[in-house]
Amino acid sequence: MRRPEELGFRERIYLPAIVRGLFVTGKRFWRNLLGHGFRQMNLDGGSSSVTIQYPDAQLNYGEGYRGAHRLTLKDDGAVNCTACFLCATACPARCINIEAGEHPDNAVEKYPLRYEIDTLRCIYCGYCVEACPCDAIRMDTAVHPGVSGYSRLDFIEDKARLMGRSRVIGNEGRAALMKDHAEQSAGDQPRTDPDSS
Repeated sequence: MRRPEELGFRERIYLPAIVRGLFVTGKRFWRNLLGHGFRQMNLDGGSSSVTIQYPDAQLNYGEGYRGAHRLTLKDDGAVNCTACFLCATACPARCINIEAGEHPDNAVEKYPLRYEIDTLRCIYCGYCVEACPCDAIRMDTAVHPGVSGYSRLDFIEDKARLMGRSRVIGNEGRAALMKDHAEQSAGDQPRTDPDSS
């Protein structure tokens, strides 16, 4: 792009650019304001912006949506994680804490005794999913981060909660997990998982 060597009077005072910016802002403001009014009277014809009344109405997220984390399970219900710490190492926010222990089965070297994700620190970048060599952690739940409580400790998701999401998806599908999340967001009690370990 060629830059002008010398600015003219109009360019130096920036007045045309300011007026153009105010015009664009004003046009969108009035379109949205009147559009919502027309929507309330069912006169808009579907042209104004739409506000989703969550949790009563929900959007369907695409397959690539990075939602809340979950730990995948083996066929016997044990966690797939081998406590290799690659996910914690790859995490730029340093929100994953793992405590490894020896597995009772000699064929498996170790497993996570404690696996926690601090969702207040997590930036949902997906690096943990990409770094995991055994596909133990996923972000395909279609559940967006929500308000888990009123203290910082309520936002730390432990191993049982992360495994519980995989159990719900495996037994009932992603839609059931999203329904549980919507009920929890609406103030109902969340599902209690009797199989949590």
